[in-house]
Amino acid sequence: MQTEHLLPDQMGMARAAILLAAGQVMAIPTETVYGLAGDARNGQAVARIYQAKGRPSFNPLIVHVPDMDAARSIAQMSPEAETLAAAFWPGALTLVLPLRPDAAIASLVTAGLDTIAIRVPAHPVAQALLRLTGPLAAPSANASGRISPTSAAHVLDPDGGLDGRIAAVLDAGPCPVGLESTIIGWPQGCATLLRPGGIPAEAIAATLAHPLADHHADPAAPNAPGQLTSHYAPQAPLRLNAPDPTPDETHIAFGQPGPFTLSETGDLTQAAARLFDTLRRADREGRPISVAPIPDHGLGAAINDRLRRAAAPRG
Repeated sequence: MQTEHLLPDQMGMARAAILLAAGQVMAIPTETVYGLAGDARNGQAVARIYQAKGRPSFNPLIVHVPDMDAARSIAQMSPEAETLAAAFWPGALTLVLPLRPDAAIASLVTAGLDTIAIRVPAHPVAQALLRLTGPLAAPSANASGRISPTSAAHVLDPDGGLDGRIAAVLDAGPCPVGLESTIIGWPQGCATLLRPGGIPAEAIAATLAHPLADHHADPAAPNAPGQLTSHYAPQAPLRLNAPDPTPDETHIAFGQPGPFTLSETGDLTQAAARLFDTLRRADREGRPISVAPIPDHGLGAAINDRLRRAAAPRG
């Protein structure tokens, strides 16, 4: 398959809508990372997502919709879910909610669960496309377990990319957030952080006026995306919380200048936006990678989550 490179103009958007309506899968921009999108109502299209990524079929997908009304037609929204959606949608928040029986979503999307992960993205190109296509299932547009893409070039990267395995990439430049969405669910009836991400957990807890429950995921039976132990991984081994590198390491700095710094000023928002691109560039050096300590609050919690999974033993 030759992967088409589309621009988000009238012609490119129309071509993207045609490909998705035909059951093809393609990379689309969101404010978090590029997603590998397919029609969430088309089982064959969803199967192509899993096939292109090499993603295990027990790992559920996030469905992207253009607005709250579209979300309500697919998921049963509790009062707390409505509160969070009103505060953070469109945006980098995914809610795991009971699936409506009449939702007409392909069963592969939920990996057999009776819940669905759903999000309203804020990216204007994603918004425009969703209004043309309807709900799209869209995990990150990379080979399963590898570093997530925050640009079209990452999607097409020969190392861990999807060039030749998907119909097209819709190129709208770099993703401004750079981390996947925060995921909140109610597995025991209480709002629970299932994955840290682009919205700090502290902001979500403040909106609900109570702390979020802790969740200990089972990597063999995830109830939300992004819970596998080894994920977001470069080829090189990764050493975390390393203030100084050894002579044979490529060092990713934080709060200091350098060729591989997440933020010279210690800005966590900037660090989040740079994380995956910096990991990719460091990995191309062909040496082990060390990463400076990152504060574990706000977006730092999501950055550290990705780094721990990137450093985990590979299966």
